[in-house]
Amino acid sequence: MSLLLTGISNSLSDEELDEYSDGTVKLRNSNIELMDQDILYHLALGSESHDLQEMFGDVKFVCMGGTPKRMENFAHFIMDEIGYKLPAGTQLQDISAYSYRYSMYKVGPVLCVSHGMGTPSVSILMHEMIKLMYHAKCIDPIFIRIGTCGGIGVEGGTVIITEDALDGQLRNSHEFTILGETVHRPAKLDKKLARDLKSLHSADDPYDTIIGKTQCTNDFYEGQGRLDGAFCEFSENDKMAYLEKLRDHGVVNIEMESTIFAALTHHAGIKAAVVCVAILNRLNGDQVNAPKEVLHEWQQRPQILVARYIRKVLTRDGQLKNLFGHQGSIKSPRRFKLVQQESQAHE
Repeated sequence: MSLLLTGISNSLSDEELDEYSDGTVKLRNSNIELMDQDILYHLALGSESHDLQEMFGDVKFVCMGGTPKRMENFAHFIMDEIGYKLPAGTQLQDISAYSYRYSMYKVGPVLCVSHGMGTPSVSILMHEMIKLMYHAKCIDPIFIRIGTCGGIGVEGGTVIITEDALDGQLRNSHEFTILGETVHRPAKLDKKLARDLKSLHSADDPYDTIIGKTQCTNDFYEGQGRLDGAFCEFSENDKMAYLEKLRDHGVVNIEMESTIFAALTHHAGIKAAVVCVAILNRLNGDQVNAPKEVLHEWQQRPQILVARYIRKVLTRDGQLKNLFGHQGSIKSPRRFKLVQQESQAHE
């Protein structure tokens, strides 16, 4: 069995770090180069059906969130924030519409992608997004997950930047089962990126922005200690004792995607961050009771912070200007049609 399957690798080796010195994303899979075409099945894209470098080679930021509508809204929001201009007579299009699984919108150097709910859905998307960055020869892409969460001792509306992603047993790793063997990969996020994001909180913001540990669970109900699921075999006292234990450990929020997101970006050598907004304080209850308009405003708060960061980086690099983009280029119409048909085969 490969050494990969024997335990946790705490960091990339010096040799592996050298691989990323040119800023491009490297894959840990030699099989990809032997394939006639790498079909990114769940994105309805392919390495030979599409000119991925022309389409995505300028991507600097990959922003991910749970639902297609949220990421469509973010795409329109970031377009205004960075002054991106579409060619006359065109509109934003869902690049992965033919997959019927994830949505993807490109706004100049910003890719806005939905990842669904929970670690399995995020894992599928992350493998294909990392391969997309590789095929497109993107330089130093930054991945940021934008989401919602339950706060622990923090009030609804608080923006939380993840410092460390912990699993249900408070391990700073994600557990995989590969060829029947258990594998743990470090769930590490870029701490400097987290600090840079935190520094962009404004004194005028009518809410707090904090950095803390995030617990990632595999379930919304029992796994998060909720009393309102279809099943509950613990008491309210048990739940409160557990949440207090999490708080004592430095955990400030709970969600369902951070460990897989952190583990796969770290394994690929990609700088990444998780920015969420708490939609309730779990110490006060389990159900989300805030009015819809309040939740909508809260969900915009992480987007505003991430937009500030993107604007800052683009300004620093002299790229914040009217950006004229294109939605893509078909290299092979025949292969393009086959990729669409493959992705549509299993709705």
